[in-house]
Amino acid sequence: MQRRSLYFTGPQAVELRETSTVPSADEVLVETHVSAISAGTELLIYHGQVPSDLPADETLEALQGDLSYPLRYGYAAVGEVVETGTTVEDEWLGRTVMAFNPHETHFSAEPTDLVVVPDGVEPAEAALYPTVETATTLVLDGRPRLGERVVVFGAGVIGLCTIGLLASFPLSELLVVDPIDSRRERARQLGADVAMPPDELSADRWDDDAGSDGADLLYELSGQPAALDDARAVAGYDSRIVVGSWYGTKPTTLDLGGDFHRDRVSIESSQVSTLAPELRGRWTFDRRTDTALENLTALPVESLVTHRLPFEDAPEAYRLIDERPEDALQVLLTY
Repeated sequence: MQRRSLYFTGPQAVELRETSTVPSADEVLVETHVSAISAGTELLIYHGQVPSDLPADETLEALQGDLSYPLRYGYAAVGEVVETGTTVEDEWLGRTVMAFNPHETHFSAEPTDLVVVPDGVEPAEAALYPTVETATTLVLDGRPRLGERVVVFGAGVIGLCTIGLLASFPLSELLVVDPIDSRRERARQLGADVAMPPDELSADRWDDDAGSDGADLLYELSGQPAALDDARAVAGYDSRIVVGSWYGTKPTTLDLGGDFHRDRVSIESSQVSTLAPELRGRWTFDRRTDTALENLTALPVESLVTHRLPFEDAPEAYRLIDERPEDALQVLLTY
């Protein structure tokens, strides 16, 4: 059938194109109701700050090819199954589902690639499932412990969901660093003990005669490479820095001199497409999906949505996120 798909066609250039999709016998056809824009990855693509020869995502069937223009991208589409293939059970018809699919009016997918939206969860909330799944993975990878000092750099949507999950742990302190006033206030509402701008964070904040100075666990979720140096500056001995940001082609000049080696600081990547090796004995993707769905219903994710724009106004949506980050936290496209 005919559909309209969003394409990134060049730096700061987005357009809607007529395309088509034909479900195979083992697929369903989904009519999109809402999709969420990722202000992190999608803005990198929007600015041409990604390696163009990098595969879009080898783990997602809907994201084939590389990151060169023109490019269909996106991974948070929610809609209703309006047609089923001949080998698909009829019970799929009418279900509300979430898919890691680009922004477009309709799409085809195998049922195994869909997340069924639980009863009572609105489509707008379900569109933030990938965000909550990422936050769930970040917490699993960070392994927060009783009484630890935890610092989160970046209070965007992923940062805020991560903060909301971390707030349930018996930490000594949960501190958030972000330059935008409104985001710091949201961080406090979600459970942060302290939220401050970057220039107020001091390396001697946790000076301790017992030898446990510095932060124990730090998350870099701001998307700004310079924040890694800020994290390193306040990391304590034997601390862990989890990098959840993807910088694309932004250069990173991390200072690993000084006490980095003597302090035995660990800098770890976190990637939602895989499970950490040490977790695979007990965790599967299905178990993480169930946990992320529980977290989706527990967190006030709909309160993070600041704008809903019609799909036809998608170019304006990206300009909004790019030019007014202090106002645009989570932008949804409606269909």
